[in-house]
Amino acid sequence: MSQAQENRPIIVVKKKGAHGGHHGGAWKVAYADFVTAMMALFIVLWLLNSSKQVQEAVGGYFKDPTGTTKQVGSDMKGAGENFIINKDNMEELKEQLQKAIREVPHFEKLKNHIDMTVTNEGLRIELTESANGTFFDAGSAKISGDGEDLLRTLAGELGKLPNHIAMEGHTDSKQYAEGRSYGNWELSSDRANAARRLMQESGIREDQVTQVRGFADQRLRNPKDAMDPANRRISLIVQYLEKKSPQAGEAGSGAEKSAPDSETGKESAKPAEGIASEEPAKETEHH
Repeated sequence: MSQAQENRPIIVVKKKGAHGGHHGGAWKVAYADFVTAMMALFIVLWLLNSSKQVQEAVGGYFKDPTGTTKQVGSDMKGAGENFIINKDNMEELKEQLQKAIREVPHFEKLKNHIDMTVTNEGLRIELTESANGTFFDAGSAKISGDGEDLLRTLAGELGKLPNHIAMEGHTDSKQYAEGRSYGNWELSSDRANAARRLMQESGIREDQVTQVRGFADQRLRNPKDAMDPANRRISLIVQYLEKKSPQAGEAGSGAEKSAPDSETGKESAKPAEGIASEEPAKETEHH
């Protein structure tokens, strides 16, 4: 071997095993797209099942994320302008409440004693009694278990609104035993107040109830039969809020005012409609 061959460097060639190719992060991009698409689908499904007010509020945010759109908020703490119930959208509130109370336990037993009617004053929700008592114990202001379930459900829904609420108690014309100091006037007022206390514990605000009225048997639901158990009832009136025009010289542009109550104006003569129809029953107990 020559001197040149001995000094030549030795080159070693190593071959690496073959791989299936480099995947990189492409799968992460595809997965992120999939998750985003699923999120968008769930948002659309939620919006489809939401009320018109919620849909308009969400749409208003995307049109104007800065929050200056009329569909986003108002000067009322805890209550957006888009949730103000006025004469144009009271029917929507009625449908929303009907949907909520269908989830109440024993709804099938109660549905014939729940009536919702849109009147000149607002949405009137009446809970009527049966001969043996439905929402209150007979002759007492103690709320029954079914009455508690329903009133708590209504409080949870109505507490979301800025609207004021008036509460009324009514009785039939059957009188207490002679000589007692407690009568229909006391019973009607006590039942309305008992409903107010329970609902304020369950969702409606302290300042939301503006009137508690006891009418005894002076405003019978069925004037042709003063002893009809349906005359024994409590009524919740969700009053209209009417937006004042800023051109009218009012301070601020988002002020509202309550609609007149039934003390100053007659109730609507519109026949009762809604969830229930009256269920005739014979009188077996007092109130």
